Amino acid sequence: MKRMRALMITAALLGAMLTACAGGPVPRHASAASRSADSGSAASAASADSWWRPRAGLTWQWQLTAPVDTSVRADVYDIDADDNAASVVAALHRAGRRVVCYVNAGSWEPYRPDAGKYPKELLGKPLDGWPDERWLDIRRLDLLTPLLSRRLDECRAKGFDGVEPDNMDGYENDTGFPLVAADQLAFDRAVARLAHERGLAVGLKNDFDQVAALRPDFDYGVDEQCAELRACAVLTVFVKAGKPVFDAEYSVPTSAFCAQTRPLGISAIRKHLELDAWRQTC
Repeated sequence: MKRMRALMITAALLGAMLTACAGGPVPRHASAASRSADSGSAASAASADSWWRPRAGLTWQWQLTAPVDTSVRADVYDIDADDNAASVVAALHRAGRRVVCYVNAGSWEPYRPDAGKYPKELLGKPLDGWPDERWLDIRRLDLLTPLLSRRLDECRAKGFDGVEPDNMDGYENDTGFPLVAADQLAFDRAVARLAHERGLAVGLKNDFDQVAALRPDFDYGVDEQCAELRACAVLTVFVKAGKPVFDAEYSVPTSAFCAQTRPLGISAIRKHLELDAWRQTC
C-alpha cells in the first residue's frame, strides 16, 4: 500500500486547529477531455530545457491504485510511477490529459523495485503510523541524488509530463536525523532541479511551511486537507504566480470546502483515503 500524509502548515497553526479537526480520518498519502490542459500538446513530455508549465485553475484527478480509470474528465492525472506503464501515459495523452508521476522522494518504501539499492545509513525512523516505511537522511544528497535521478529517468522514459515528489517535510517530523529547515530547502531544491533537468514539471508536496521560499523552484503545489485545516490561504502564493494548487479533501463535503477553495483559485477534489478512481469536484 501507499502512504498519505496530512498537510503540515506550521506547528503553531496545526496546534491551534487540531481540536476542531479531531476525529476526522487520517489520510495515508501524506489522481472524451474536459478542456485542454494548456495551450501546448500533451502528446509528449517536454524537452530538458523546456518543461510543461501548468496554469492555475486546471482540474485534476489523483489515483494511486491500479488500473487507472482513464475516462475521468480532468486536465491533469497524478498516478503512481511504478504501477503504470508508458501505454497508460500515452492513452491519457491521446485523451488530451497531462500526466504526473507519483514518486516517494523523502522516505523509503520496502516494496519499491529499487528498495534494495538504498544504503542502510540513509534509513531513519519509521513514519508515524506506517512502520514499514522509513524516513531518509535528506542531507545525504551524495547518496540520494543518483537514486532519485534513476526514478525520474523512468518517469521521463514513460512519457510523464511532471512529478509529484512525496514526503518533502522530513525536518518537521521525528526522522531520527537532526534535520533543520535549511536541510529541507536544499533537498527540495535538489529534487526540483533533477526534475527540470529531465524536462519534468515538479510539484511541491507537504513542505508548505516553506512555500514562499520554494515557489520559484516549483511549478505547482499538491496538498491534502487544506480546507479541513482552514489553511488554504497560505497556498495562494502559487496561484498568485499563475501556478496551480491541487488539493484533496477526505472528510469535508464539497458543499463545505468548495466555498473555501474556489474563491482562492485552488483546484480541489474530494477523494477516498485509498486514492482510488472515485472523486467529487466543485
